[in-house]
Amino acid sequence: MGGQGNAAPVVIKRKKVIAGGGHHGGAWKVAYADFVTAMMAFFMLMWLLNATTEKQRKGLADYFNPTIPVNRISGGGEGAFGGDSVFAEETLAHNGTGASNLHPTEAEAARGDSGEAVPSPEAQKAEVDAMLAARGGESMTMERALRHVVTRVTDQGLVIEVFDLPGAPLFDAETAAPNPVMAEIAAVLAEVMALATNGIAVEGHVRALPVIRIDAPAWALSAARAQAVRAALEAAGTPPARMRRVTGHADRRPATPDPAAARNNRLEVILLRRNL
Repeated sequence: MGGQGNAAPVVIKRKKVIAGGGHHGGAWKVAYADFVTAMMAFFMLMWLLNATTEKQRKGLADYFNPTIPVNRISGGGEGAFGGDSVFAEETLAHNGTGASNLHPTEAEAARGDSGEAVPSPEAQKAEVDAMLAARGGESMTMERALRHVVTRVTDQGLVIEVFDLPGAPLFDAETAAPNPVMAEIAAVLAEVMALATNGIAVEGHVRALPVIRIDAPAWALSAARAQAVRAALEAAGTPPARMRRVTGHADRRPATPDPAAARNNRLEVILLRRNL
């Protein structure tokens, strides 16, 4: 019994045997799936770049572009619009915004808002007045010539009125032959017309004659003077296509209470509003 009390204790070791590799979580699977998806997208992109045309690639780019409605040219592929957008003038009615041609014809030009502000007659008047003032400071001769000119805004548009002054008529008496001062003013007016693209109207007025004449020359004279100014503007560089009308009003619209006053001998060159 005494010998057993000094015996060494028995230690029993238990080993935990784990079968297989165990569970390490599934996060790596998500990362691997993302990697495979990215690689698939990359190779698809490479294939598309090689297998599509420039116009088709433009269409794909526009598909992911949130500003398609305001693009000048968009769309691609060979679908309903043949690679053009609804804004191209070759596709639908010519009333969209923008134009795909750099120099479209009048028939093919887009009719919508081009994004460019159209100057109002009031803004045009300020620009014209500034230009006339600058020209008047060039010489005493030009300053005297521009005393015949005033501007105003009416329902028709910007009116540039050229009128006789006492002792300084624009035309030879009772004729449509312009004096040198009228020729100088016409050259300046042609420069003014180049500031805008509006249509132009030329209207002639004459004073009432103190004696009633059988042939009533006022109508023919006012029209002839308007035609002379139109011809002078075109000779100075104004495109003939901008001329909308040339009218003679005889003595029916006097500018002063006295219909026989020389001030009623006048020409009106009008930059018409866009809707006229």
